[in-house]
This record gives sequence, C-alpha cells and structure tokens, in this order.
Amino acid sequence: MINKVVANADVAIADITNGKTLMLGGFGLCGIPENCISALVKKGVKDLTCISNNAGVDDFGIGLMLQQRQVKKMISSYVGENAEFERQLLSGELEVELIPQGTLATRCLAAGYGMPAIFTPAGVGTEVAEGKETRNFDGKDYLMEYAFDADFAIVKAWKGDTAGNLIFRSTSRNFNPVMAMAGKITIAEVEELVEVGELDPDHIHTPGVYVHRIFQGKDYEKRIEQRTVRKLAD
Repeated sequence: MINKVVANADVAIADITNGKTLMLGGFGLCGIPENCISALVKKGVKDLTCISNNAGVDDFGIGLMLQQRQVKKMISSYVGENAEFERQLLSGELEVELIPQGTLATRCLAAGYGMPAIFTPAGVGTEVAEGKETRNFDGKDYLMEYAFDADFAIVKAWKGDTAGNLIFRSTSRNFNPVMAMAGKITIAEVEELVEVGELDPDHIHTPGVYVHRIFQGKDYEKRIEQRTVRKLAD
C-alpha cells in the first residue's frame, strides 16, 4: 500500500506554478480546502484558472486569492457573495465563465470517468450555448460540453487514511468527491488522518486510487456565509 502522506499544505502544493488550472472543492465556504488556499496565497502563484462552485467571500476562501490578483480566470456557477470578484469582473481584470451548476458537476464527473464530453439540455437557447455544438436527440436539443482538464484538484475531507481513502461529512461533501476524481493530481486535506484499515470500507466516499497527496490540516475556521438562527421566545 502506497503511503501518500505529506507534511502540510505547503508541501502538498509545492509544485503548483503560475498558469495552472485548479479545481477547488466546496460549496460557499462549506468544505473548502482552507489550508491549501492559505498556502497558495502565501506562495503567491499567479495566472491561475480556478474551477469552483463559487469564489468564496471577500476575505476568505478563493476571495483571498482574488485579493492578491492570483486568479486569471474563474469557472463557477455562483459568485454572488464576493464584491471583489464583481469589481474585477466589471473592470475586465478577471475572465469569468459562468455555467449551470449541474453542468459544472457533470463536467467534473466526465473528467473523472475519462469521458471527453457530455450532452446537456441546460443552457440551450441562452448565452451559455453561444459558440457550442448543439445536437438533437429524440426531438430535443442538447449542448455539447467538454470535460474539465485540471492540472490539480484540491479537496477537503473529514477523515482520510494514509492510502488516500476519504470520508466527507454531511453537506461538506458537496463538490469534493466529483472533483477528487477529476484532477491530474489530487490533493486532499483532512481533519483527521488515520492508518489504513481504520476506516470502515462501507463509509468511504472517495477511494484512494484517485488521491495522490494527503495531509492532516489544522486551525479550520469553517466560516458560515449567511448565519441565520431562530429567535428565542421571550
């Protein structure tokens, strides 16, 4: 069994250089790879293309990379919580590709499955379809969308073992499993790292065959974008 453990986030992302394409797991701020994002900010790599459901918030997540002008292009389905993202988009500093959320997930899956492309009805007849091939199946039009081609996939899991097997917790699973399948190199940070055999095989979401590097993260903030709580009765 190959031991895939590295010391920390700095080591895990050491060979990520300028101009690479990264997948970053998470939904909002839930399940994002906090340690790796901080390491990327510290390293200062630039001209990155980031594939992620969203772009974090102004002072957390991918928003930290946007502040440092490290991101050349964002491929996302939702970016509404980030004022700096909006400013860079409107000023022309940042290239943006907005795609339907289901298409984002399925293009990840296609990359993981080794499929070159998918056909989807999402976006037919809209700006999303401009310049793309359309085919008709059984009387219905579908867009052809290419599988993503990412140099690295960076994900965050709840538990993992030294062979790279991963377990995600509740809603923090979100985009992480499909992105873990899809990178040429997949880096996983976990809250708890255990030895092989300590995870119940029936509970594993991502088999270690997809993961190339794993480390135990630290100091997770797990911020909440919009915290809504019930008012207590008087």
